[in-house]
Amino acid sequence: MHAIDSIFTKRPFYGSRRVRGDLKDLGFPIGRDHVRRLMREMGLEAIYPKHRCTSQQNKQHKKYPYLLRDMKIIRPNQVWGTDITYVRLEEGFCYLVAHLDWFSRCVLAWELSSSLDTAFCADSLKRALQNALPEIHNSDQGSQYTSEDYTNILSSRDIRISMDGRGRCMDNIFTERLWRTVKYEDIYLKSYRNIQEARAGLTEYFSFYNTERKHQSLNERTPAEVYFNTETNFKGRNFTNCTVALTRYHAGSLSTITV
Repeated sequence: MHAIDSIFTKRPFYGSRRVRGDLKDLGFPIGRDHVRRLMREMGLEAIYPKHRCTSQQNKQHKKYPYLLRDMKIIRPNQVWGTDITYVRLEEGFCYLVAHLDWFSRCVLAWELSSSLDTAFCADSLKRALQNALPEIHNSDQGSQYTSEDYTNILSSRDIRISMDGRGRCMDNIFTERLWRTVKYEDIYLKSYRNIQEARAGLTEYFSFYNTERKHQSLNERTPAEVYFNTETNFKGRNFTNCTVALTRYHAGSLSTITV
């Protein structure tokens, strides 16, 4: 499963046939049916020719329309996106969910879970909403996101709900890029033993990602600088607008204090 994770993270457009081919090249003789089963267990589905969904849809749940067609993302909290990815551990595996501001690429909250349930997705969302409210929340049509336990959190706050349809392989591209970055810069290097180690390590990494890691697409600024609209280094220093914004991480969420 770890080899499949590495292959899919590098080439998320691969289906089971191509994954099986790469596994064979790596010295893993395995049948395609076995690859399919493992990919389903890991929640992996190629983004081409149809959108990669980390969980199965529930046909009884309400599906919401896609609201982002031809929309220009021009400000923080205009659109938040969320997705789930597989995280390999030495003692098994777990799942990581994150809520991301599309304009700034800032990770607003995240959570780990040993199972693909709704609760850990909802917990991450609630923590993100402690800091701000998005105009639109975008996700795939996985059962975690279509469940009433999740959508009620959004609708009760008058947040518009957008969901990717099948075939829209580029809809969650910002989150797909985040997963590749997190895995290559942290998870694969650290080789966490268990979910506790992963939580501690990712807490440190996401703090670095938001407040220190500059992005070329953001004009060499950090996600936190763009999200909070400041030009200075975001490490608790004063900003040009004379507002002091401090950030800290606790239980996987971005907290802000303005004084």
